[in-house]
Amino acid sequence: MNADPAILLDVTRLISRLDKGPATGIDRVEAEWLGYLSESDASHLLLARVWRGQLVLPSSAGKLILRWLSGDLGDLPEPRLIDRLRRRSDASARAEIALRDMALLRSGPTGRGISRFVLDHLGKDAAYLNVGHSNLNASLWSHLAPLCRVLLIHDTIPMDHPEFTRAGQSGRFRERFAAGVGHADLILSISEASRVDLLRWRDELKLPTRTPVVTTPIGTRITAPSARGLPAGLDLGRPFFLSIGTIEPRKNHALLLDAWQELTRRMPPARMPQLFIIGRRGWENHEVFARLDGLTPADGVHELSGLDDAAVAELFERCHGLLMPSRAEGFGLPLTEAAARGVPVICSPLPVARELLGDYAHYLSPDDHRAWAGAVSLLAGELPLRMAALPVPQWQAHFDLVNAALRERLHLKVVRDMPAKTVK
Repeated sequence: MNADPAILLDVTRLISRLDKGPATGIDRVEAEWLGYLSESDASHLLLARVWRGQLVLPSSAGKLILRWLSGDLGDLPEPRLIDRLRRRSDASARAEIALRDMALLRSGPTGRGISRFVLDHLGKDAAYLNVGHSNLNASLWSHLAPLCRVLLIHDTIPMDHPEFTRAGQSGRFRERFAAGVGHADLILSISEASRVDLLRWRDELKLPTRTPVVTTPIGTRITAPSARGLPAGLDLGRPFFLSIGTIEPRKNHALLLDAWQELTRRMPPARMPQLFIIGRRGWENHEVFARLDGLTPADGVHELSGLDDAAVAELFERCHGLLMPSRAEGFGLPLTEAAARGVPVICSPLPVARELLGDYAHYLSPDDHRAWAGAVSLLAGELPLRMAALPVPQWQAHFDLVNAALRERLHLKVVRDMPAKTVK
């Protein structure tokens, strides 16, 4: 079994995220897998949860979904009357109409008949792959057997830190985690730090422990820079630092606002660096939102949302450093994006940050805004400092690791299912 295994890739998350703004880290992983399969020779089909059902889609649907993700939505059908009555007329609902028409199989929410259909079309060595933390329903995962069910867990933050999540999210995540981990035949993690948390929660919830858990670090894509997507009037001539991520409590933007207040006391206005906060507003963060709304141009803090990857890459190329005072991360793609470019990084001493960056980063307590202000002032020279670029995980290595783990698991499954007298 040297060829890449045939895969049924779940794309539920990507369809739900159409026209919802810049991609999150989890979105990017699912999109990378869809792009990889769409360009490879590996046999594959797609699975999507839609309104009251599941669709098995042909591989040709992948490039269509990727085009929609790029913002090219011109060929989406108009919502039907029933969709308008249900107030489902956004891009995701319109995409469902198109996908239903091209589906190879339509099933109910629990996915009855999907596994038989997929095995008939892809062969006995096919696997179901879910990398998006979506469609984790116990009934579905039970009915997907005897497909080899593979689950990628990004982190367990909603259970580790319910104080950082929306009301009720921690409990819902626990149910989905238990459904996926409890039924999976192979579990993947995106870092060793995430794997430790995963195993701890598997034991805590008394889920089956026989399923192997393999660490497969996700890759880092370095986008070519372009200033075309930057807002007019943004001052790139003065030193600036980046903070990248959804503005939510665990990202700890409050510390950065405190640090910038401290800098205004320490530095003359002419030498004050800028802070560019890149990301959409999230949840449960009203105090920070109020502080952002009260900022003036003299504060040097700019909130930027909706930037495309090329515009963010342009800011990376010209910034004086990345600031990441997060209280929890499963991976942290901005860390590796900065390090791959030689951009200085100041971050919290999280296990995953030390795992990815080692001695490259400057680690500071997420509670000491004065220390952050001091570190920023040292880097805020006239010209940005650049370090030797750090080798970071690549996507092809991630795909290779997953395929190798999957081939081994499928082989063991075949051997286990063979009659005893034929097993040597």
